[in-house]
Formats: sequence, structure tokens, C-alpha cells
Amino acid sequence: MQRITGKERDETSIELKSAEDSQTTDDPDALTAFRIILHSDENNGHGIYLSDRGGSLPGHTETDKLQRNRDTVFFRDGVRRIDFVLSYVEDKDEKKPERRREFEANLEKAGLELETEDRRDSDDGRTYFLKIHAPWEVLATYADVLKIKVPFKLSDVPHAQDVPLGWLSQPFRLPEKIMRPQPDYFTTAFDKGKTDFFLINDKDSLFPPSTRNRIVFYILARCPYQKEDRQEKYKKGIKRLLSNGTYTAAFPLHDSRYWKGATNQECESERYNLYKNWARFLCFYKEQPLNLIRKYYGEKIGIYFAWLGFYTEMLFFAAVMGVICFAYGLLSYDDNISSKEICDPSIGGSIVMCPLCDKKCSFWKLNSTCLSSWQSHLFDNEGTVFFAIFMGIWVTLFLEFWKRRQARLEYEWDLVDFEEQQQQLQMRPEFEMKCTRKRMNPITKESEPYLPMSSKLARFCISGTTVLFWMSLIVACIIGVIAYRLAVFAAFASIMKDSPTRNIQLVGNLITPQLATSVTASCINFVIIMILNFFYERVAVWITDMEIPKTHLEYENKLTMKMFLFQFVNYYSSCFYVAFFKGKFVGHPGNYTYMFGKASRLRNEECDPGGCLIELTTQLVIVMVGKQLWGNIQEALLPLMRNWWGSRKGRHQPENQYSRWEQDNDLLNFTQLGLFYEYLEMVVQFGFITLFVASFPLAPLLALCNNILEIRVDAWKFTTQFRRPVASKARNIGAWQEILNVVAILSVVTNAFIVAFTSDMIPRLVYLYSTHNKDELTMRGYVNNSLSVYSISQIHLDSMPEDGDSPSWYSNSSITTCRYRDYRYPPGHQKQYDHTMQFWHILAAKMAFIIIMEHVVFVVKFFVAWMIPDVPSEVKARIKRERHLIQEYLHNYEVEKLKLQLCLSNFPVPASATPTCNAASTANTATTNADACSELCTEVLCPLDADETTAECPSPSPSLPGWNSTLASRDVAGGRDSLTEDNAAQGGL
Repeated sequence: MQRITGKERDETSIELKSAEDSQTTDDPDALTAFRIILHSDENNGHGIYLSDRGGSLPGHTETDKLQRNRDTVFFRDGVRRIDFVLSYVEDKDEKKPERRREFEANLEKAGLELETEDRRDSDDGRTYFLKIHAPWEVLATYADVLKIKVPFKLSDVPHAQDVPLGWLSQPFRLPEKIMRPQPDYFTTAFDKGKTDFFLINDKDSLFPPSTRNRIVFYILARCPYQKEDRQEKYKKGIKRLLSNGTYTAAFPLHDSRYWKGATNQECESERYNLYKNWARFLCFYKEQPLNLIRKYYGEKIGIYFAWLGFYTEMLFFAAVMGVICFAYGLLSYDDNISSKEICDPSIGGSIVMCPLCDKKCSFWKLNSTCLSSWQSHLFDNEGTVFFAIFMGIWVTLFLEFWKRRQARLEYEWDLVDFEEQQQQLQMRPEFEMKCTRKRMNPITKESEPYLPMSSKLARFCISGTTVLFWMSLIVACIIGVIAYRLAVFAAFASIMKDSPTRNIQLVGNLITPQLATSVTASCINFVIIMILNFFYERVAVWITDMEIPKTHLEYENKLTMKMFLFQFVNYYSSCFYVAFFKGKFVGHPGNYTYMFGKASRLRNEECDPGGCLIELTTQLVIVMVGKQLWGNIQEALLPLMRNWWGSRKGRHQPENQYSRWEQDNDLLNFTQLGLFYEYLEMVVQFGFITLFVASFPLAPLLALCNNILEIRVDAWKFTTQFRRPVASKARNIGAWQEILNVVAILSVVTNAFIVAFTSDMIPRLVYLYSTHNKDELTMRGYVNNSLSVYSISQIHLDSMPEDGDSPSWYSNSSITTCRYRDYRYPPGHQKQYDHTMQFWHILAAKMAFIIIMEHVVFVVKFFVAWMIPDVPSEVKARIKRERHLIQEYLHNYEVEKLKLQLCLSNFPVPASATPTCNAASTANTATTNADACSELCTEVLCPLDADETTAECPSPSPSLPGWNSTLASRDVAGGRDSLTEDNAAQGGL
């Protein structure tokens, strides 16, 4: 006999004999031992569920498998939907089974229905699967608690009309049923006591699976796993059970296999539609089915893909403008007089430059930088200034138009009033468990946990100190990379002065000590970035957990700020060094500046005669492209390989026996911070294309290509490689919006400084308009003008090249001076080696350019932001109309309900009668009562025909919002008192 354990009071149990207890083991009816429980509980209602914890019977395993298709999202009865799945493996820990028993018993008390799959039916023979179903009563109760919005009227707002030439966008569109998987409704927060107010055609389909799994997870996160007589506050929630190994996984189910759709042809698979129309790379030119994404995954993931898609659309315009600026640099190639002078043997070949480092570096000729000067012109030209101003305006347009798109999504996805609800209702279970002190909430007048201010300050200090330590560690690593650049430059210079690379016709001409140093340092810096990023991610999560944020929104915002501060320093510090520090504090021959003092022999780096812009471009390309390639490899290949290995056993089973819960269990888990890292990756990329875009106009094009791939890779991951995430709501992108605003403002400043101090644009303009006759504007002589003269005899012996290191042309010549990049008086002048007036003119021009550019861009930014409202006017109108309709319909509903109550209380019916209007009985009682009852039935309940002796009220009509189906079967003999009492229990007036 199979015994039933964990039986609660008020439960009726039915025990079925197994084959081992029966004398006739070949009886085909004795296949499986089930537990049937009819539970009756005043809080949870009534329910019936089956369980086969006893397992399959000997000799009938194959027969049972052939009879039942396990690739389904329903219980064995084929009716109740699986809303959530928990998996676990039995081990030697005796506490885990006790925790599971108590936890599952408490889930049953909460009204959830459970069904267990035995481990012998799993592909590994070890894993149990607990399937959870939420009946209507549970869904209605928690939908009321969570204020989930439900439709009450079909929307009468027409969709957007077709625009002229709309046929041009037809190839990019998806079918209407994919873009709008369900009609538009006016919605309001669900009220369990007013179910007849809402449009409920089918209770099983009122709440979509994403809402159902959100409700179940809300219960799981707060359900204790201890007996009622114990008061251990920490023993609560599925997260804690997952962390201590009681359960191995908890997840909602995908609705089908992604490549073939649902087995039931009447039920269309949303996962299959997403894969077919969204997750395949061949759909890269198609629009995204945002409404279907939101319906399947929830609003939070839907908002992410909406933002990513909009960001990619806006990148198209920036990429086009960047290509135009780059094309201008190519087309003006032959007009670059400065590069021609550098490459000219009679000009650049006759200019001898001073050594770039002590001892190991020799004198060199200017024409050796011919190639780098041409490369610099591609990015350092007049188009750079225009593109920097354009990007300052573009980023404003992007943020303002996104606010409008976001406001439209907030309305369409019922998120307008969600912020306050989230703050009030989504308190983190960890906060409830760890905060033992309570105080009265001045708004709700309820006792709630809180964290004392002293504890908050202590945790904040520890957190802030940890973040500063890691940021200091990054700065230390960057200083180490700079020291590497200084040390290795001398080595490269010594190796390459007469090295075999000069004999390599193709490569040798491309390699210079500066280029070799810049490339190798950038690669080392990228590796350091990845390593530090790996460790800091875990540290950031730990210190955020230590702060015990109250709500999920507060937790994500705190983690977002910590991670972005770290990533900002980690990814951008090397670019800031090249852009704003390299070549700015060099000194001059005879008085060089050293990094750690003269004893270190590490002389500060100099820029090429063409400027440091090309080195900033090199640094930006290596870090940005390397990060994107590494990120795509991590996002695509690693999940594919891990899932392939994890599902190797299940793939050998028959297709209908590889159960839906096992398929999803073999997929990767989508963690709570999974979406956080997707945002972080894109925001870091946003920083690259805005903060340093003046140095590399093609950066938006690279970002555009990456994002087109990123959208499909993310869609493919969500659809095929990850378990279905628990749906969650979010009305916007959270703290990332403020971060984008800060980066947008900072980008104007950085690009102005890059154009002024890193590029060679301002010195060329000053030379063009100040040192020549205005009738003859030319750049001839600019190279000679930008180089100062130093007497070789005055160079200190510690800085002179070692014997044998000088090139042959220098040994056989009588050169007495060398040139260096600066504006200083020549030797013999009374102010020799001091800055010339031209230096101060150029500096003043740089500062003036920065002030003018910043003010112009900021004025345009603020004017554009003022001109473009954050919320479109039609969205404001729709919000007002929906609120008006809610008030009007609720008012009518209450009035009709009050009429019904007054009528039934004034004209009571005998207790033995059904709630019908009987003309004969009322006529026998009194004529006035009969007339009144006739009027009552005519107006509210049912039409009364004078020729008939009895008229029964029909079933409730949707046209009467005040009619509740429960009233049709209610005993109204008690008059007003009994009706009012019952109605109060139902949540009415």
C-alpha cells in the first residue's frame, strides 16, 4: 500500500494499491500509484491534484512512456498548465528533504497545486521535477495584491495611419499578427471583488503565461520552509533554497521547442514565432516584434530590446555622417600639404629630429614618419570639427526621441502608474529577512522592516572604500602600462634602427617604434581590462548585497552605479591618457620631464610630429573592437557549447519523451543580472562613440555593425539557449538613463578638448590666418614653423645616443642642431628655449575654441531638448481618456450594483424559492408588491411577461456591469442584511 505523507488537516486522501500489493500484477489498470488529495481550506478554496510520488510500477515503464507525451506544458491531466518548475537531486544531507517537505506543504497551503516527476523518468536518472500550477483563486488573489492591469473595454483609439510611400518600408515589416499578437484594450488594476467588471471570456487565458509565472515566483520568493510554530525569519524564499542546494533550479517553461512550434495546432507557439521572425540572423533587416517580446518575456526585457533597437536605428545617421567625414579625408588626401612636406626628401628628409629617448634612441629624420602623417590626415582634418559638433547634437536628439518612444511604450504596455507600485510592493525578500527591526510606515500605517541609519552609514563607508580601492587599482595598472610604453619604446627604437625589419618591403615600412609601442601597449591594456573586469563584477555584487537595498529597483540602481564607475575608469582611462596627457608634459632637450624622476630614466612620451590623434585612434579601435569581438564570442559560442554538452543525454531519447521541463533544465539559467550586463555592454560602447568620436569618425559605423549582430545574438540566446526568465516589469531603462545623460554632457567637453589639444587643427588654423598674407592663404612652411631648434652641443651626456647607435648619415655629417615639436626660441636668442608668442596665441585659440564649441553645442542641445516634449501629445490624450473611462465605468458599475442591492432588499423572496420573479406569488401577496416586482425585473433583473405565470431571470448579461454571477445563485431570503454581508465578503460595497 502506498502511504501518503505530509497529509494536512481538512484533506481527504485516497490510497491506491500498487502492483506490489496486488495479487494480480499483470492487471493493466495497476500501472502507477497516484495520490489524490481533495483539500478543503477556508483560505485556499477547493482543489484536486494527483501525484505519482510512488513512482512507476515494475514492468510497465515502457508502456507508460508510450501512452503519455511528455513534451508538454500541462500536468498529466492535460488541463492544468505548468506555471513553474523546481528541480532537485537527493543527496546525503538530511536537512534538505525536510526543507522541501515543509516548503511544498506551505506552497499547498498558499493554494498552489503540485505534481512531481520521479527521478527514474529523467534523462540522468537523478533529478526530480516539481511542477507547480496556480489555480484561478490564487491568480486572482495575487493579481489584486500586485495591481496587475486587466482589460475592461476594447480600445477605440485607431492605430497609426499608413504614411505616404509606406510601401518602401514593406520589406522591413513583419506580419500584423506578429507585431500585434493581441487586440488593444483599455485596462485598469484588477480587483478580485469586481471580476464581472472586466472582460473575462476565459479565466484560463485572462493572465498570460508571463504574468502567471511572475505571480508564482512572487509566492515562491516569500514562502517559508519551516513549520508554523517556528519563527526563524531567515528560512524563507526559493532564492535561499537554491543557494543552499535544497533545489537545483527554479524556472518557468518555454511553451514549445523553438524550431517546430507547439504540438497542439490550436495553440500557436510564441517561442516559435519569436525564433522564426526575430532570433534568426537572416531577419537582421526586419523590425522587432516588441509586443510579442513583451508578452512572452515581460516588460523589462521588452524595454531593453526596444532601447537597443532604437539606439541602433539612431546609429545609422551617425554612421552615415562619419563615413562622409572619413570620405572627405580620403578625397582631400592630395591637398595635404603638411604630409607632402614631411615626405619630401628635400624638406622632411633634411630635417634632423632630436632623440625620443635617452641613450638607446638616435637622431632621426622627419620623413621617417611619412606614413603616419598621411594616416593622421584621414582623421585629423576640417571634417573632424564638424563631426564633433554633429555628434554633440546627435546624442541630444537620441536621448530626447528615446524619451518619447519610452513614453509611448509606457502607455501601450500599462506601465504609466507602475513606479509607485514597484516601490511599495516589490520589497526584496533579502531585505525582509535581514532587517529584524520594524517601524510604522507613515503612509500605509503598517509595521515594516527598516535598516537603521547607523548601519546604513557603516555599510556605505565599506562599500565606498571598496569601490575607491578598485578604481585606484585600475589607475595603478594604467601607470604600469605607461611605464611599459616608456621602457619598451627605447627597446623598439634600439632594435629597429638598423634591424632586419627595414629590409622587409611590406611590413618594414609600416613598423615604427611609436606604432609598435602603441599596439603592444593597447593589447596589454585590453587584457588587463578583461582580468580586472572579471574580478570586479563579483566584488560589486558582494558589496551591493552587503548594503541590503530595500527594493529591486534600488538594488539595480546601486549596482549599476558601482559597475559603471568601475567600467568607466577601466575602459576609458587609457584613452584619456593618450588624448589629454601624452606629449603634454615632455619638456624640451636639456630639460626633459621624467615619469618617476630622472633616476628612473623613463622619459615622458612625445607625440609624432603629426600629433597624438592617430595613437588615440589606434587605442580606441583596439579596445572597442576587441571588447565587441570578445563579447560576441562569449555570448554566442559559450552558451551553445555548454548547452550542447548539458543536453547530450536527452538528445538520444524519443522526441515525445524528452520532456519540456528536462529540455529547459538543460538550458543555461538567465540570472537576475543577465540583463544588467547587456545594458552595461551597450552603455560602454555608447561612451566610446561619444567621448572620443572626434578621433575616429568610423566608430559609429563599427558600433552599428556590432549592434545589428548584437540584437540577433541576444534574441537567439533568449529564445534558444536560456531558460525562460521570470517576467518582471520596468517602465524605463532605470539608472542607465541618467548615466547616458551624464556621458552625453561629458562627450561635448572631451571632444572639444580632443579637437583643441590632441589634434593639430588649431595650430594649423593659427598658422594659416596669422603668419601669412591674407591674400595668399597657404599651409606651406607649416611643418618647419611647428618645430623648434636645439643645439646638439647642449644636450646632456645622459641623453645623448650611445656610441655606435647613431645612423651612418649622422656620423658622416656635420649636423649641429636638431628639431623637436614645440614653439620655443632658438639657441642664441636672449629668451632661448622659452615659449614664443606664437605658443601663447595658439593656447589662447585653443581655449577660445573650447569655450565657443561647448557653448554652441550646449545651447543647441538645450534648445532641442526644450523643443521636443518628452511625452507625445497623442499619448497624453490617450492616458487622460483611459483614466476618464475608468472613472466612468467604475461609477456606472457601482450604481448598477447599488440598484440591485436595494431592489433585492426591498422585495424579499421566500427562502425556499430561487432568485426568480414569480408573478403568481406576488399577486397573491399584494398588488403593489406585484407591480413593484414587475418593475424591478423589467429594469434590473429580467423582463416579466404579463401573460406568463412565471418569468425566470436569464444568465448575466455583459451589458449590465452591475450584475454579478454570484447573485444568481444567492439565497436572498435574509433581505438586506444577508445580501450586504455576502457582498462585503466578495469585496463589493
